[in-house]
Amino acid sequence: MKRRINFRIGQVLTAFAIIVTLSCKDNNPNKGKEMALNSEMGDAPVKAPTKKLSPEFKDYWYAGEAEITSYNLSQPRYGQLREGKAVTIFVTEPFAAKTQVKADNHDASNIPVLKLNTTKNYLTGIYPYSIMTSAFYPLNGDTKAQKVTFSTQEWCGQVYAQVNNREQMEVMSHSYFETEGDQDFAMDHAILENELWNRIRVDPENLPLGKSMSVPALEYIRLSHKEFKAYAVDFSLDKNGGLSTYTITYPKLKRTLKITFGTTFPHTIEGWTETFVSGYGENAQEMTSTATKIATLKSPYWQQNSNEYISLRDSLGL
Repeated sequence: MKRRINFRIGQVLTAFAIIVTLSCKDNNPNKGKEMALNSEMGDAPVKAPTKKLSPEFKDYWYAGEAEITSYNLSQPRYGQLREGKAVTIFVTEPFAAKTQVKADNHDASNIPVLKLNTTKNYLTGIYPYSIMTSAFYPLNGDTKAQKVTFSTQEWCGQVYAQVNNREQMEVMSHSYFETEGDQDFAMDHAILENELWNRIRVDPENLPLGKSMSVPALEYIRLSHKEFKAYAVDFSLDKNGGLSTYTITYPKLKRTLKITFGTTFPHTIEGWTETFVSGYGENAQEMTSTATKIATLKSPYWQQNSNEYISLRDSLGL
């Protein structure tokens, strides 16, 4: 009898403990603050960044929305300027540290990142170019992008490249050109140009300055058929009232990228210019690409995929 009573008391205590635990979890007033509030699909919370971020940063980037900005694009290709559109999409999301992909589920090892997707679309005569680059920048105090990917599609074929930052930078590249073909190799860590856009949004005071080594934008490397490596670079930052310009110059490549952004938070990207040699042979000449801002929209776009939301593209001038 005594053993039966003790067993029942144990069952009651166990049930009580479970109820208390669930109650504490459900009613935790800090639950929303401890998890990243925006992860596109909303199903993979992640611990709050360990890097000290300002309240205004958290209010802006953890509001359950992405920041979408459209630009009028003038892009050199084959020695001629092409008119098109560019779009940048910045959004925070949980990132799986081991596999380096967007996390589908909660895990203590998830890393909070600020992701940038950049798209460019323009015509080269009869056929179109569609370009997309993604950069995943950590918000846990690390200063290296976790991953950068690039792809381009046009009627001649497709090109894809990916860089994963682990013990070394792991590079994978696929191209329909025979001389480039399929590549898979590792290289020493270096600054990735593609991550600098994210760093501007997180903390422009932490941008690299002076002489260094940097891997140019994956778009430039693939479309210009340059060797995939780090090149000597000069970084400079000029503040002029409400706007700042970050200049990235590769002397050997004869290429200069200038990114203009808001000096004060949230450091919106207002536009950019990129000067480089475009074309081949006798048609090769130094030309400048320009991107001029059209509009910015804060939106949970992943929830706005029905036809009723098509009109939102009008507000972006797309």
